[in-house]
Amino acid sequence: MNILLIEDNRDLARNLFDYFEAKGYTMDLAGDGISGLHLAASNPYDVLILDLMLPGMDGLTLCERLREAGKRTPVLMLTARDSLEDKIAGLEAGADDYVVKPFAMREVEARLRALVRRAQVREGASLLQVGDLSFDPDTLKVARGGRAVELPPIPLKILELLMRASPRVLPREELERGIWGDSPPDSDALRAHLHILRNAVDKDADRPLIRTLRGIGYQITNE
Repeated sequence: MNILLIEDNRDLARNLFDYFEAKGYTMDLAGDGISGLHLAASNPYDVLILDLMLPGMDGLTLCERLREAGKRTPVLMLTARDSLEDKIAGLEAGADDYVVKPFAMREVEARLRALVRRAQVREGASLLQVGDLSFDPDTLKVARGGRAVELPPIPLKILELLMRASPRVLPREELERGIWGDSPPDSDALRAHLHILRNAVDKDADRPLIRTLRGIGYQITNE
C-alpha cells in the first residue's frame, strides 16, 4: 500500500510512519496543505491520510480541490472534532471516511485497508434502476429524472447496495457490513453518509425514494 500522510504534527506523523513502515507500507509525508495537494495531485497513491487542521490550506479545502480535479484517491480524514456536523462537512468535502483523535493505529490500518479494497473492487455490470433513478456500476454514473447526481464514494456504495437489494429493506448491520466489512466506524457514520445521499437523490424530487424504517433498516423503492 502506498500512502500519503498530510499532517503537521511531527510526533503524530512519526508514530504513523513507524507503525506503517514496520508493516511494509510505503509512505510519503507533507507537513502543510499546499505541498500535500501538490503531492496528492501528482502521484498515484493508494490512499491519503489527511489532517483536518493544516497550515497553508485546511483539509476540507484540500479534499474539495482534489475531487474538483477528478482525483478519486480514497481519503481518510483525521479530526479532533467529533460532532455530526463536522463529520458531514468532511464527507461532503469528498473524504471517504474519518477517525477521531486520539485513535488506535490498528483501527486506522483497518480503515485504510477497507478503503483500498473498495476502490479496487468493481461489482456487477447491468444498469440499476428504481423509478426515475438510475445507476451504472461500470461508469459509476447516477441520474435522477435525467439529472446527473454527483456522489462521494461511500454514499455511492450505499446507493448501490440499496438499489441491488430493492425493494428489500436492508438492516442497518447488513448495510454497514457491506460498506465497512468487520470494522464499522461509530454510530454516526452511516447517518452522515445517508444524509449526503438523501440530499443528492431526493432533495429536489417530487417524491423521496430512500426510506428509513426505524429500528429495522433502510430501503430504496418507488412503491
